[in-house]
Amino acid sequence: MTPFRRRPALAIALGAALLSACVPAHRHASWAIYPLQRVVPNDGLAVVSQPDGYGLHIWLDTDTRQSGRCQPRWSVDTARLFNGNGTAPFSSGLAPRQEFFEAVARADVHRALRQQSEALCRARAPRSSFSWVEPPRNAGEVKLETYPLLEEPDLLSDPNAVLEQEERLLQSAPTAPAQPGASSD
Repeated sequence: MTPFRRRPALAIALGAALLSACVPAHRHASWAIYPLQRVVPNDGLAVVSQPDGYGLHIWLDTDTRQSGRCQPRWSVDTARLFNGNGTAPFSSGLAPRQEFFEAVARADVHRALRQQSEALCRARAPRSSFSWVEPPRNAGEVKLETYPLLEEPDLLSDPNAVLEQEERLLQSAPTAPAQPGASSD
C-alpha cells in the first residue's frame, strides 16, 4: 500500500475515534472528590464515581482503642451519593461494596481518604499519633468490627414500666397536711 492510501484510512479511523469520544459530560463520571460532612468536619468524603453526579459518600471513623494512637476504622458499606456535581449533594441508602473497592483503588481517592482521616484523628484525639491503615481493597480484606456489648445501664428503660413506677410512687406518696387557712373546696 502506498503512503497516500494509508492516510484516508487513518483519517477515517481518527475521525471515528474522535466522534465516539464526543459523549456528553453528564454521561461520564467526574471523579470529583471533596469533604462532605456527616456529623462533624472531616468525617465524610464524597466521591463522584458515576455519571449524573452519583457516587459514594464514604463515612470516616476513628479507632482510638490503643492508647496514644489514632487510626482509621473502615466501613465498606458506604452511602449512595446524589447530586455530587451540584450545589446540594446528599446521600441516602447504600452503594455496592464493589464500588467502594474500585474507588479506593484510585490514587486520588486514596490520598483524600488519608488526609481526611488524619484531620479527623487530630480533631478527635489531638494527643494521639496518627497511624494510617489501608482501606480494604476487596471483600476478602473486610474485617468485621466487634463493638463492646451494651450493658444494662446503657439501655433505655421500657416507657410503660417507667410510667407504672411513677404512678405507684405518686399513689404511695404521703399527702401533705392541710395548711391552716387554706380552703377545702
